[in-house]
This record gives sequence, C-alpha cells and structure tokens, in this order.
Amino acid sequence: MLFYSFFKTQVGQHVTVELKNDLAIQGVLESVDQFLNFKLKDIKVVDEERYPHMLSVKNCFVRGSVVRYVQLSPPTVDTALLQDAARREAQSTQQMQQAKPNVAPPVA
Repeated sequence: MLFYSFFKTQVGQHVTVELKNDLAIQGVLESVDQFLNFKLKDIKVVDEERYPHMLSVKNCFVRGSVVRYVQLSPPTVDTALLQDAARREAQSTQQMQQAKPNVAPPVA
C-alpha cells in the first residue's frame, strides 16, 4: 500500500514509465490503482525512431506488471515523508507479526 499511496500523491505530475520491453513513455500521471496500473495523458515516447507507431498515441493505460521503472522529477518527491511512511509501515508489519500467537503445527 505504500507505493500506491505514494503514487497517488504524484497524480498530475510528469513521469517517465519504462516498460519491461524497453519502451519508455513520458506523460502526465492521470491515475493509479492498487495494482499500480498507470493511466497517462499527453504522452510522448522517449525513443520515437524505434517506436514510430506510438507517435499518434496521446493517452495510454499501462498495466503494473509490465513496468520496470518509474522516473519522477526530484522536486515532486518528499523523501522525508516517504522515509517516514516506510518506517511506519515496517513497524506496523512487525507489530502484527509479534501479535500472532505461535501455534505449533499438529502432530500426525
């Protein structure tokens, strides 16, 4: 949930999404869902010579499972807030694991 929450704060920002097939798309992040699927508008392909068929595409939906990297502009990323959120999530996960009772498996 940490990445989903983080990317929701980036809606409206310019991002570059690199896919596993080496296609890199720049555009404005329009929306993101819990599966980290991205909807981009006003897109532009980074390597237009290699992907000329993408020149006419203006908006796209990118399935989260095909994303390799997402590049963000540094001024839009609050690293202190991101570190704090990661720390809080790790602590809550650790507390949940400690709260689980240790039950021995049944002996057959």
